[in-house]
Order: sequence, then C-alpha cells, then structure tokens
Amino acid sequence: MKRHPLTAAIFAAALGCTAFAVHADDVPAPQNVPYSAGTLKIDVDATDLAHRVFRVHEVVPVAAGPLTLLYPQWIPGNHSPSGPIDKFAGLVVKANGQVLPWTRDEYNVYAFHVTVPQGVSSLDVEFQYLSPQDVRQGRVVMTPEMLNLQWNTVTLYPAGYYARQIQTEPSVTLPAGWQFGSALEVASQDGGTVHFKPINYDDLVDSPIYAGKYFKRVDLDPGASTPVHMDIVADDPKYLVMTPEQLKIHENLVQQMYKLYGAHHYNHYDFLFSLSDKMSGNGLEHHRSSEDGTPTGYFTEWDKTWVMRDLLSHEFNHSWDGKYRRGADLATPNFNVPMGDSLLWVYEGQTQFWGQVVAARSGLWSSDQYHEMIAAVAATYDKGRPGLASWRNVQDTTNDPTIAQRRPLPYRNYQASEDYYSAGEMIWLDVDGKLRELTGNKKNIDDFAKAFFGVNPGAWDVDTYTFEDVVKTLNDITPYDWASYLRTRLDGHGPLTGGLEAHGWKLVYNDKPSDVIKAVEALRHTADFTYSLGLSIGKEGAISDVLWDGPAFNAGISPGMTIVAVNGQSYDPDVMKDAVTAAAKDTSQPIELLVKNFDEYKTVRIDYHGGLKYPHLERDTSKPDTLSQLIKAR
Repeated sequence: MKRHPLTAAIFAAALGCTAFAVHADDVPAPQNVPYSAGTLKIDVDATDLAHRVFRVHEVVPVAAGPLTLLYPQWIPGNHSPSGPIDKFAGLVVKANGQVLPWTRDEYNVYAFHVTVPQGVSSLDVEFQYLSPQDVRQGRVVMTPEMLNLQWNTVTLYPAGYYARQIQTEPSVTLPAGWQFGSALEVASQDGGTVHFKPINYDDLVDSPIYAGKYFKRVDLDPGASTPVHMDIVADDPKYLVMTPEQLKIHENLVQQMYKLYGAHHYNHYDFLFSLSDKMSGNGLEHHRSSEDGTPTGYFTEWDKTWVMRDLLSHEFNHSWDGKYRRGADLATPNFNVPMGDSLLWVYEGQTQFWGQVVAARSGLWSSDQYHEMIAAVAATYDKGRPGLASWRNVQDTTNDPTIAQRRPLPYRNYQASEDYYSAGEMIWLDVDGKLRELTGNKKNIDDFAKAFFGVNPGAWDVDTYTFEDVVKTLNDITPYDWASYLRTRLDGHGPLTGGLEAHGWKLVYNDKPSDVIKAVEALRHTADFTYSLGLSIGKEGAISDVLWDGPAFNAGISPGMTIVAVNGQSYDPDVMKDAVTAAAKDTSQPIELLVKNFDEYKTVRIDYHGGLKYPHLERDTSKPDTLSQLIKAR
C-alpha cells in the first residue's frame, strides 16, 4: 500500500512441459493495451451455504505460449496486499478437456504459470474460495441468511495488462429465492443464475454483491435521473423495518452530499447494507456502491447505535474522495502492482472529516452527538497517542495498512495505527479554521471540497492528484504557505487540537463520561480509563490497551493481563470507577488491583489520585462559534 518496494513478480516461462522462474525484471509489466484474446467469462456458484464455499469456473481466452494468471493481491479500499490467497484452493486448468500442469511462482505466491499448447484458444479454470468459517480466519462473508461476494476473491486474471483493458462477462448463481444488490447491471436471469452486462475487470472488482434471504431495497432519491438505493440484507425480516423519520434522514444524506460537492461520479449508486450479528461488519468503498455492515439493531435500536451511523456517510463520501479523485501513487494499473499510500491523510482523513460532518448535517447525528464525538477524537490527539508525540508522525502512519494490516497491536497508543484517519480529520478541521481566519469567514473547507472533488459531473473514471495539487487548490481559495502548514502537521509531533480552538471551542476533561463514551462502552462491553488510569478494559476485566508511560503502565500493568479484583472486590467497571473516585478524595491510598498474567496472580498498586477524566468540548466565548456553522445543514 504505500511507498513500499514492489512485490517481486516472477514470470515463469516454459520449455515443453517444464516451467522455470526468471528474474523479476523479465516479467511483462502491465500494458495499457486491450487484452485482445477475448473476454473472460466468470461464473461463480454461491449456493454452498453449508460449507461457505464459493465455486468458480472461468473461461479465459488465450494464445499459445506461456501465460501467467494472477490472483488479486493489492486491494483497493484496504490499501494493502491483503488479497486472501490463503483461502484460494482447488485450482485446475484445462484446455480442450485435458488438464494442464500449472506452477505457482517461486517468489510471488499470487502468480500461477501455465503453458498454453498450440491450437488452444481458451482455458477452463476452476477453483474455490474457502470463505472464513469464523472471525479468527478473517471476515465472515457467507451465512445461512446472506453473503457478500467480492470479485477479487473469486477471480484470476491474465498478467501483463491494465485491469481496465480486460473485458469480462460475470455471472453468479445464488441460493433459491435470494435477492441481491450490486452496482453491476443485469443482462438476464435464469432461475437463481444472474448474468451481468459486460464490464472491464477493474470495474468488476469495484462492484461487489450483497445477497440475502431477507432483502429490502429503498430508494433514497425518488424520481432522480441518477438513482441512489439502499440494498439491505438482514439476519431476520424484523431488522429491515425503517421508520419514515429514518428514511428521511438517509434521503438527507444523499442531498447533503450533493450540496457539498455540486456533482457526483456515478451513473447510479447502491449502499450495500448488511444488518447482521453473523456476517462480519464492514465498511468498504467503491465508485458506484459501498459495502456497509453493522449489527442488527441499526434501525430497530436507533438510539443505542448512533455512534456507528457515520459509516454510511463515510463510505458514500469515498465515491468522490478516494474512488474518483485518488492519490496518484494509489492509482495502479492492476491489482498486483503495489500501491503507494502517502496521500491517505486526504483519501481517508478528509473522508473521516466529511463522514462525521455530513452525519451531523443530514441528521444521522445531532449537533450534541457530533460535539461529543469530535471531543473524543481530539482527546486522542491531545493525550491519547504518546507515540505520535515522540517517535512517529501522521505521515508515517500511512504505511500502516502494509505494516500491520489491521492486526491487533500490543501497544496501539504508542505504536500508532492508521492514524491518518482521525488525525487527518483533525488536520482538516484545522484547515477549515485557517481558511475562515484568512478570509474573514468568507471561505471555508466546503469551497475546497467543491473545487477539488466536485469536478466533471457524471465521470466515474479516476482523476489522480498529488500533494502539490492539494496545495494549489488551497492557494486558489486563498493564498498562504499551505505546503508548510500541512507538512508541519503531517511530519511533526505536536497535539492536533488547533482546529477546535480556531472554531471557538476548547477541549476539557471532567469526571462525567459523555454519551459517546457511554455508547461505545455499551456496544463493545468496555470500560475506558484512558485519561485517568491510562488503560482500557474489555470483557471480564481483560486489559486491551495501556497508555504508554501512563499511571497503569508505570505500575507494571500491560495489555493481556486480566483484572480480577479492585481494592479487594471482584472487578466490575463500576467498582473500578468508585475506586478511582475514592483515591481522588484520599490521596494517601493507592488503587490496588489483583491481576492475572498468564498463570500468575499478583497485586499491583497504582498511585493515581486525579479522579475520573473524560473529554468534552467547552465554548470559548472570546471567539465565534464556527463549528456550529460547519455542521449546519446546507
């Protein structure tokens, strides 16, 4: 994903039936010319719900000689080499009914080499995608009630060509009676088998399918010439119930995004939305659709699930920021050329910013909920990321999709992890404040959004940009040393709360948890003591993170331990809160924890007396409240 060396791509030539590997520089680079052999026909059987297996048959048009087939490795939206090759199985290649030998490349496990005999014009390729059986193996994408078909997991494609130059004819067979949503356009349907209109391979991978036994399609822009739908699958029909007020809010989401950008980059758009406690949650952007997955109660437990409601606004925003306008080093010719992630602080950072702002503008969040959420984000970059205050910077975290690939980390707050999202959000909040300051509140970040992303209405190719393009657009709005301004925040180590102060607010801490803290603790069954004891606690006392060099860290506590008792009482979040409050009143008494570390029990004393601390926003009445202007509906 980022600025990492190219993954070695080794081309296998063949003499007779013997294949051998040659040097990477002999591998034909992707060429921007049509794949002239013909159109790939891709048939996916998605009916094996019992085993959660997708069975694939491809007809690959070919010419005689050496051929390399690639399984997609670098996955857009993941920004990383995360193609699930470990779940690819059963590869058989045939020509005219005869099995041909294939060889996996010695150094590039995503590449398969085969020699095509003379007189053969197409290969029959069969394999299976063995989707995860539980979350320990990856995202669960098939359950008895629904499935998520991602084309990168169920296709091989010929090396040596730009993905957009390879034409495909895809089809899928679904379980009987199931309905589906996708950006793909239907050519015909024969029972449970759906044949889609021809599409190039790049756009095919960008067009996943959600299908399910319980399905509902909602029109979010009635009567529009460019349709926008929400295609919902659920564990049970009762979760599909949407109130008129909820529908109106989601219609507002579409209109607020249109008012922000003044243009859109699709000929139709589908929110592919799963409400499931079985299929894994998801948030993955595409040009004409998005994969969105939450627990079942999104609509039916509306008041309890508000913290996740910026998911749809975030992924929808990516159609403009990330899919249409894309960092130049992310726009690769095919899915096996490494991506560069250096501009993810724009791609994801500004999308994180707009995802939350538009959530407030559309009514997905109230203004108070936005304030509480931005306070929680700001606190992270005030006191919650000691690693960014010392050895790392925001720019370097754009390498994290390749470094960690979202695996759990022992000390996330010190190591940092994909902070270009929320740290990027704080930087863009700061940019908005600076634009307002420089122009007497006549210009703001909406002007940047429209100028940078709201161009070429209706186009849905890729329009790349560089750091210099970002700076130029800001300078076109109002002249300033924007390059230094951005680089200071991206490459430096200071707190990133300046945007709050610029908007007339300040970050404060007190002993009352905000509604966002309460909601997150309830959803995730956690207890957050980050800004007091310096730790967060999961289910049954399991310690999930310990703030580097914080009170708990300095007392000898580490992630992976389990808190058994607090001051002689069995652990409970409320017991811990009472102990922290008591220690603030009696500064002579430490907080005593009985912890389990592997098979060892020990008593740890934390000498902390500062009381409970949770972040909030407080008005600075010496400055105008431009934060309220930012989140006001357009």
